[in-house]
Amino acid sequence: MIAADEAAIATWIDRADAVLVGHTHFDHAMDVPAIARATGARVYGSRSLEHLMGLHGLADRAVVVAAHADYEVGPFRFHFVPSVHSKLQLGLRVNYGGELTCEHLDGLTPQAYRCGQVWGICIEVAGVRIYHQGSADLIEDEIKDRDVDVFLCGIAGRRFTPHYVQRVIEALSPKLVVPTHFDDFFRPFGDDKLSFNVNLTGFADEVHATSHDLAIGVLEVGERIEYRTR
Repeated sequence: MIAADEAAIATWIDRADAVLVGHTHFDHAMDVPAIARATGARVYGSRSLEHLMGLHGLADRAVVVAAHADYEVGPFRFHFVPSVHSKLQLGLRVNYGGELTCEHLDGLTPQAYRCGQVWGICIEVAGVRIYHQGSADLIEDEIKDRDVDVFLCGIAGRRFTPHYVQRVIEALSPKLVVPTHFDDFFRPFGDDKLSFNVNLTGFADEVHATSHDLAIGVLEVGERIEYRTR
């Protein structure tokens, strides 16, 4: 079994009203029950996420979302977009695909965190639209959110998805791209190590090959930023 670092959660997360989960691999979902328990947040995502929350005795905090349906929490409005995970096994299949069905907490090995349904997530607040793509693949026909302000672009595994960067940028037409999911999540939080072969410089080249004028931003862990629409 692997478990959340509750001390790190207490250090970095002082408040959460909602947690939005794109899929349930361990590096995306492992901390979610602990955050929900500490903050009282509700969590939104797939049936696999609801099952995970139930293992922790928190099934009542889980909301199984419907595709493209609108949800509101405080000033935030958001919806979930059907998507797919990059095929990391030589481009042939998704690592640990299928539903999370583990029946006991002590069985929650990294391999037991099955992917479940994969979602892109669009969030609107204060006139700004933010799109989160947690895995490097997409279903273009499902994306209706063009001209987003900020695109949080998961880039690990993108080399297994043909023309991923070009396709997702053309689908979203963002004003700002922020690369995410390039950390080595097999190491302790705070080690600041890049995932193997993620090639951040190459990502910038791929972005600018699609759009010369598209801005790329980076964020420091815990950094608070102010974004204004133009």
